[in-house]
Parts: sequence; C-alpha cells; structure tokens
Amino acid sequence: MKHEVAGVLAASYHSDLVADIKASEFTFQSGRLTVHLAREFGFCYGVDRAVDYAYQARQRFPDRPVFLTGEIIHNPHVNHQIRAQGVRFLTDPGESLDALTPNDVVILPAFGITVELLETLVSRGCTLVDTTCGSVLNVWKNVMRYAEQGFTSVIHGKYWHEETRATASQAQRAGNGHYLVVLDRTEATLACDYIRGRGSREQFLQVFGQAVSPGFDPDTHLQRIGCANQTTMLSSESLEIGDMFRTAMADRYGADQLETRFKAFDTICSATQDRQDAIIDLLGSQPLDLMIVLGGYNSSNTCNLAKICADRLPTYHIADPDGLTSEAEVHHKPAGNKHETITRDWLPSSGPVVIGLTSGASTPDNLVERVIRRLDTLANGDTDVES
Repeated sequence: MKHEVAGVLAASYHSDLVADIKASEFTFQSGRLTVHLAREFGFCYGVDRAVDYAYQARQRFPDRPVFLTGEIIHNPHVNHQIRAQGVRFLTDPGESLDALTPNDVVILPAFGITVELLETLVSRGCTLVDTTCGSVLNVWKNVMRYAEQGFTSVIHGKYWHEETRATASQAQRAGNGHYLVVLDRTEATLACDYIRGRGSREQFLQVFGQAVSPGFDPDTHLQRIGCANQTTMLSSESLEIGDMFRTAMADRYGADQLETRFKAFDTICSATQDRQDAIIDLLGSQPLDLMIVLGGYNSSNTCNLAKICADRLPTYHIADPDGLTSEAEVHHKPAGNKHETITRDWLPSSGPVVIGLTSGASTPDNLVERVIRRLDTLANGDTDVES
C-alpha cells in the first residue's frame, strides 16, 4: 500500500526547499545569512521505512485498533503525526498490554522490542507489523552468536534505551547468555580494571547493578566476552571501548588467548556513521560561526552529532524549530546535559553569519525547512523564503 500513503507522507515530512538546497551544493544564502547543510542528515532508510509501515498499517486495517508499543522513533513531531493518524501508543495513560485482543494490530518500532514483550504480544494473538531496523537485527544476530558460543555480550549503549534493552534480551535468548552494558569510557575503564584483577566485586555490582543480566557474576562472565553496541552511539567511542576490552583481555590472559576469549564486530549502523562523518567533513571544510543540531532530546544519534560539534564551536541542539525563540534567545540542550537550557545573545547581531545545520536520523526534512526559514527571519528580519 506504499503508493496509497505516499501523498500523506510527502505532505507531512517532505520539503521542496530542502530539496532545492541539496541541489545547490547544500548551501542556502539570504542577506547576511549563509547556512551550510551537512551532506548526510535527517531520515535514514530504517526510519523512513518504519514511518511508512506505520501509515500503511493504519490504511491496511481501517476498522481495527492499531497500536505502537511506544515511540516509533525518537522525534516528538513524528510521533504526534502518527497519533493524528489514529495510531494509539501502548505507553500512553489508559492503554494496557493486558487489554489487547486478536483483533488488535501492534506495530513494533524501528529500534525493536524485547523478547519478553514479543512473546506477550504473540500470546495475545495480535497482528504484528515489524518495523525493526536491519542494522538493529544485525546486532541481535551477533549477540545471539556470542551467547551460543559461551561469550558474554559487552554492549556499548544506554541500558535504559529501548534498543539496548531489546539487544540485551536477545543476548539471553540462547538460555545461558549474559550481558554487560557500558555507557562510556569511564564505565569501560572500571570494567576493564576488574578484568585485570583490580577493584572490588561490590563496587562493580553497585555501578553496573542495572546494566547486567540476571545472575551476572563478573568473576565468571567476564572470562570470555564479545563486544557490540547500540547502533546510534558515537562510532569513535564504540571502537575505542572495543580496543579497551581487547587490551584488558590480553593483559589478563595473554595475547595468544584472544582468539578464544575475545570477539568484536562493528555494529554502528551505516546511516549513523554517514551522519557523523558528514558533520566532521562540514566542520573541517567550512568556517562556521555556530552549529544548529535538530532532533529529539532523547535521540541518541542526534545527541552524538551535537557532541561532535560542541567540541569545535558553539552548538545548539534544539528539539524543534520553536527552540529558536528570537535572535536573543535559544532553547536548547547542551551536549552532555540532560536538561534544556536557555542561552542568550546566541546569534551575532550584525555582519555576515555562517551557520552549520544538521539533523538526526529521526528528523524529517519539513522541520529542517522550518529551521532555515526561522534563521532567515531572525538574521534578516521578517522575510519570506521562497521555496
């Protein structure tokens, strides 16, 4: 039914202006404002497919209740639009898994669901529409292989993130599989020190209490490990953490034992990598006054784009175009922070201003257009950008 929803999708998410800017060397110029778009940004294939399937499901089953297990992707605008199509979210107040019947249709989000939740939905006889991204499925394949071979999965990710929870459940699917989730280099250092025989068991279990499989024993389950990651993490950090664990295992057991005690696969998705590479290229090729990163605050890939930029120049991660309140005030989430803040006098008040712009893989082009139009208004006065 792809053709039947194509018009609605285009009206909801497409931008002629952004298409024109892409055709103009990814550069927009108006008055004193120049905006350079990263050459890879916005909806990735997996997100585009997930949203498309959600709209198709609503059309395919017009007389049946259609649910999502939770947010289909981490973008509030997109989730609002899907709710407007009549799709209900099981995480919303008043909704319940226990009320599902075989008449109900349930859409699985792009980052997947846990094995336990899948089994519950199957047991209730629901019709399932699976939009799980292929890159996520690739991670699952690797952690299941680790478990089958007796390796503990060490996952670089956020233990509370839907994708990481789903991946962790796959690591246990073989029956005796175990996992450890490490958030960053600091946590990786603690785990690697323990592998080397340093630190206390009590400290380890206190730090990783919510980030390990049930019955996890660090003295037993860190003897053979396989590295994986949440697909939207910072690529350079995932690779570094993998090297840290490899070195720790070599230090503990000897380099000649690595083949039987350590495994690693690069499971950062290609779209995440492409967007990170594109922003690095933009930062290195253009003299920019500041950077705007657009996307949900709970979007891991968007937060990592902001993190890359913030190391180089003033960066404003905004959840939506309304964050650009005025030329004197922007509402944004600083890289590494959990909460939104307000920065004043963020936009140079006179002279040429050159701004870099990118958006996360869950952000549609129509929101990018609204940011560009807003920047033009703030920099040049009340103008109307021609599309």
